[in-house]
This record gives sequence, C-alpha cells and structure tokens, in this order.
Amino acid sequence: MAQENREEEMIEGQRQDAEASVEATTSGESLAHKLAPNVDAQPGNATGTEAGKRGRRAERIGIVSSDKMEKTIVVRVDRLVRHPKYRRYVRRTSKFMAHDEKGAQIGDKVRIIESRPLSARKRWRVIEILQKAER
Repeated sequence: MAQENREEEMIEGQRQDAEASVEATTSGESLAHKLAPNVDAQPGNATGTEAGKRGRRAERIGIVSSDKMEKTIVVRVDRLVRHPKYRRYVRRTSKFMAHDEKGAQIGDKVRIIESRPLSARKRWRVIEILQKAER
C-alpha cells in the first residue's frame, strides 16, 4: 500500500514538472528540448547529437577519367584483390559518378565521399582535389 502511494506521488510529480515546462515555454520546439534535450525536434534533422548517430560515410580516392558533363565527373577507383584460386593480387576498377563543384579535370587525383542520391547514377561528391594532373 505504501509503495503504491510512493509510485502515485512520483507520477504526480512528473506530471506537475511537465505541466510547468509547458506553461513556461512558448513553442513546441522549446518544449521538446526541455523534455528531451538530446533529441532534435525535426525527425530528419542531422545537426547536433543526431549527426553522431549516422554512420561514417564511405570515402574513396581515385583518378578523374571524364569531365565532359557539367558539375559531374567520373572517378576511376582501383583496388587490389587477392585471387581466390591463384593467390595473386588482381587489380579491380570501379567507376563512380561524382558531383564536382571544385573544377577537377581529367587526370586529377580526387577524394570523393558518399552522399544522398543526386541523380539517377550520381551518389558521390568531390571533397578535395589531392593532386592536379601534369599537363
């Protein structure tokens, strides 16, 4: 019986705290921050503590193989893979389309990072140009 009374008092105290915070705030966002300060009000908002929950984005370093499109380049990324039967390393090449605001040209070595889909085949962005091509 005494335990039930203590639980009811705790619930009543929490309800009064919530009501006091509702009266003290003027907007729903402020209320949300008072009740849960580490959660953002917008569900898709990736600022503050929400950004830490998203995993690290993949980064690749490659060479620009085409720059004929506007603000889009094709980056060739090479990697060495061990052959399962012959145990020798074989070079595998992947091509990524990346959004380019930096002005990279053919032959430049660039660092690209994963991003949201920007077009039908473009899901990468250029972060920096590591090395300019020799002309």
